[in-house]
Amino acid sequence: MNKKERIARIKGILLPQSKYYALEGRTPVPVGCDAWARSFEKDQHVALTKKDGVEVSTVFLGLNHSFGGEEPILFETMIFGPGYDQKEYQTRCSTWEQAERMHAKACKIAGITWKKP
Repeated sequence: MNKKERIARIKGILLPQSKYYALEGRTPVPVGCDAWARSFEKDQHVALTKKDGVEVSTVFLGLNHSFGGEEPILFETMIFGPGYDQKEYQTRCSTWEQAERMHAKACKIAGITWKKP
């Protein structure tokens, strides 16, 4: 296989998985690059919970982070603050509902009470 063929093969593997998504309500839908960029004019948080300098943040990423997986990975939860800077707590999932459960679990880990709105 020559260089041109290898590049084409790599693009065929990577590019279909590099889809952009925007939220319609709580549902991620595939969109083009321009629509994806415009969607970030709105807040992308599923939930943001803070207490005593610790922050649990769950956001819609808008880019498929599955890297070859079957379901797109579009949401991410992280814990920031004292005691979490080195641990780098991070989880990702596919749906808004999963993201809410992920946020609740991270809040429990961080010792923060969170009630689903």
